[in-house]
Amino acid sequence: MAEPLRLKAKSASPGIASGPAFLAEKPGAAATPETAGGYGALEKAIDISIGELERLAEGADAESRDIIDFQIEVLRDPTIAEATGARMRADENVVFAWVATLDAYIGELETADEEQMRARAIDILDIKNRVLGALAGTPVADFPPGSVFVGKDMEPSRFLAHDWSKGGGIALFAGSAAGHVALLARAKSVPMVVGTGRFSVADRDPVGVDGDAGVVILKAGGMLIPPLAPAGDTKTESRELRTADGVPILVSININDPAEIDALDPATAGVGLMRSEFSVTSIADAANEERQLAIYRRVLEQAGEKPVIIRMLDIGGDKPLAGLEDLQALEPGLRGIRLLLARPEIARVQARALLRAAVFGKLSVMLPMVTFPDEIDRMRELFREEAEKLGRRALLHRMPPIGMMVEVPSAALMLDTFGSAAFFSFGTNDLTQYLAASARDGDEADAGKAAPAVLRLIAQAVKLAGGRPVSICGDMAGDPHYLPGLLAAGLRHFSVAPARRPAIRSAIIGLNADGTRAAGE
Repeated sequence: MAEPLRLKAKSASPGIASGPAFLAEKPGAAATPETAGGYGALEKAIDISIGELERLAEGADAESRDIIDFQIEVLRDPTIAEATGARMRADENVVFAWVATLDAYIGELETADEEQMRARAIDILDIKNRVLGALAGTPVADFPPGSVFVGKDMEPSRFLAHDWSKGGGIALFAGSAAGHVALLARAKSVPMVVGTGRFSVADRDPVGVDGDAGVVILKAGGMLIPPLAPAGDTKTESRELRTADGVPILVSININDPAEIDALDPATAGVGLMRSEFSVTSIADAANEERQLAIYRRVLEQAGEKPVIIRMLDIGGDKPLAGLEDLQALEPGLRGIRLLLARPEIARVQARALLRAAVFGKLSVMLPMVTFPDEIDRMRELFREEAEKLGRRALLHRMPPIGMMVEVPSAALMLDTFGSAAFFSFGTNDLTQYLAASARDGDEADAGKAAPAVLRLIAQAVKLAGGRPVSICGDMAGDPHYLPGLLAAGLRHFSVAPARRPAIRSAIIGLNADGTRAAGE
């Protein structure tokens, strides 16, 4: 029987504990935001947060009270409110204005020379998340008694709100022995280790914490930080499926909802399209970097060695985002990458989450509704800026390949001018709509009539791609009726709804690579 894995860490509080793991970075339920508001909504959220902290301080010991008083003092600091108000006056949404203001303080603290100052960053993060929870009406929930808390760091108020009388411990990937949580853990005799580095553990897996020796004990098969995966390249991916004349074909799946992640079987398929907007249902979700990171990490770890393509938020138009109605009412045509570039605060949060998630698998990022080459260049620059910030904060990250959805006819006709795109994926739903001047939910018969024009456009665009990876992820990819034309157009990578994958695989083996039927079929 394999021995448990022992990971060396740094002791922050002595003692020995064991219990089921509680993963702090797993995705929670989607938030339902309060009615959108301006500065008044922020003032109300701050007042709610102060009230929660004051209740938490009732009956607390002197050390705990000092920490809570510090957080209340920060919340009452007029300079933070003024900085947030200035961002809002610059036309920033209240949620993103608050996030950006607090993130600036957190960044300064995380890069400080003194460990004591760096340890204070988690206090500011605690305050940021508490107010965000009040804005969204979703306070941070407690975790089960007797659990071992596993995460990058732990907020002081979360420690204070938890019942430690039933045991449990703390194992932090980063953290600090000089931080407030370590001080509280020593005062309450809660075993705690910090600086483990990231390790792989499932929710409720048994975990041991030896605060005396500075060790984390994982069950057999546990592992330290997953190795960096190479950049996704569908041309080098192993393909067990072939056409009748022996040409390899890759069939991936589309993920439309986080609930579908658990059904992903890495033995059979990678992900050719994850629509990230289905996991971001409100402006509060869009501002929550940790929640997005947890969802992206989950799909990458579930996919194993298979490639995963996550599309950035395609919001706007017929996909409104709760809390952003004012912008969408003013500019109803603003959608996809145009909205992300018009509201870079949304794109920057998602970019950071994707950069951090990329170390957990073979991630590629896809940009939605691209029309002009400079849109890709501007988004790549945004990713580079956020990667530099993550580097200064010593947060693990990797720059993923960045490609584009081909769903705007003018872009398809000029695909050779998109030199900075790492790959292309045809979104036939919008491509058909715009090519045929029809409604997105229009008559299927009209879509069928437009199919020859769509296939001709795709065939031309594949030639213009210049040998870069191309795929198709729209509804047309999952319809065997269109498969001969798509193969003839030169497509070799299809991403379809999970339920459509068996039918497409079955149809492919009966066709030659040029779309003709195999002899005997």
